[in-house]
Amino acid sequence: RKTTVEVNGIQKNVNIAYDDCVQSGYAACSPVTVKSGDRFIPTRAGSNWSINFHCANENCWSPNQNQRAKDASTDTGKDAVAYAALLRNELLGAGIETVPDPHTDDRRNTLVTQDTHSLFRYTIHTKRVPFDNEISPYSLSPLSNKSHKLLRSPRKPARKISKIPFKVLDAPELQDDFYLNLVDWSAGNLLSVGLGACVYLWSACTSQVTRLCDLSVDGDSVTSVCWNERGSLVAVGTHKGFVQIWDAAGGRKLTSLEGHSARVGALAWNGEQLSSGSRDRVILQRDVRTPPPVERRLQGHRQEVCGLKWSPDHQHLASGGNDNKLLVWNSSSLLPVQQYSDHLAAVKAIAWSPHQHGLLASGGGTADRCLRFWNTLTGQALQSTDTGSQVCNLAWSKHANELVSTHGYSQNQILVWKYPSLTQVAKLTGHSYRVLYLAVSPDGEAIVTGAGDETLRFWNVFSKTRCTKESKSVLNLFTRIR
Repeated sequence: RKTTVEVNGIQKNVNIAYDDCVQSGYAACSPVTVKSGDRFIPTRAGSNWSINFHCANENCWSPNQNQRAKDASTDTGKDAVAYAALLRNELLGAGIETVPDPHTDDRRNTLVTQDTHSLFRYTIHTKRVPFDNEISPYSLSPLSNKSHKLLRSPRKPARKISKIPFKVLDAPELQDDFYLNLVDWSAGNLLSVGLGACVYLWSACTSQVTRLCDLSVDGDSVTSVCWNERGSLVAVGTHKGFVQIWDAAGGRKLTSLEGHSARVGALAWNGEQLSSGSRDRVILQRDVRTPPPVERRLQGHRQEVCGLKWSPDHQHLASGGNDNKLLVWNSSSLLPVQQYSDHLAAVKAIAWSPHQHGLLASGGGTADRCLRFWNTLTGQALQSTDTGSQVCNLAWSKHANELVSTHGYSQNQILVWKYPSLTQVAKLTGHSYRVLYLAVSPDGEAIVTGAGDETLRFWNVFSKTRCTKESKSVLNLFTRIR
């Protein structure tokens, strides 16, 4: 049966159980208390209200706090994270032993576990609290043992990205046109730049500049340049719709391909095949080893084609257009196998991930400003983030799961992102016009950017050390499909 007793001014229900001795005529045995508490009356004993309220408030992060967490990439930001963890140990008894990394998803995991904390407790804890957090009487430091472990925990060395370009080159007559692609970096460490009616080659090894071609004789101008994978041939798209193939070492034109009725603003090599996108809304695929009439015509865009990229496995071609569409083509069909229409502006920035099979990134123009990621194996949208300005170019790091984006209206900045957390690793500024052109060095460490301010700026943004954290979860689709 139950009886009510008063303990510390609180009424509690106590179960009194009588053994079989009552039935035998013996006196009643002492009551057996069940330490389960009352499910309606919370226990006050041992409750630390400051800690409970702090844990409850941590479950709700404001947008400003999320932004501060994203920006905690510098040494000062990491020191602030360590200092905050130290304060939580000393004032709230949090028991943190390692400094959380602001670029990992540990915060999200912590928030998930914090959801189990309740402001009130209805059970009586009989376990003795260990004294790991107490201060030793022989210690000369006022900090607890947990805080000592926190300060002794190994810290990942801060990655420093210089906010100043290590080289700046003048690029007179570099056009301020969003739909053109006038800069590319070859595997032989040669930079090709289209300036007005000429294409110039700049050697990153010797800094020597040579003029490859001059189209002013034909009354034409350069609208796109693209190196093949070996770095021996460079394709040049022109304003009149021609695609010229040049031998960079010999400095001679090998062939001139016709077929487009308007300017060719996008080029992409796939082995010996060359894809070209034009303002006439058509994509032409041609093998440079065969006579010019042999071609494949891909018609799917309703406006100018401004972005072309082949996947690393050479099986799929992604195309972006001024019709706000992102299309994916395979090597056999004349119709797109996938179509994405989430962007609200022209899609020029396209990049396939070299780390995850089938992962495609794209960026929208001024009216969209978003980075979007797609799983082309299933056709699903993965993530998106608003960058705040026009996305002009995208490029993945060859060594880590990071990517760089260049932007136009209205901030003209260069952003380095960590994927999949989409935290900003660095923000680089310096161009006074839209950063319309981007190319990655063959070693994968440096990038070059070009803008309408007629300058080329070289930045060290990527680390050459390969990322060791690989996702091995059975739920990760990309690591299971080859």
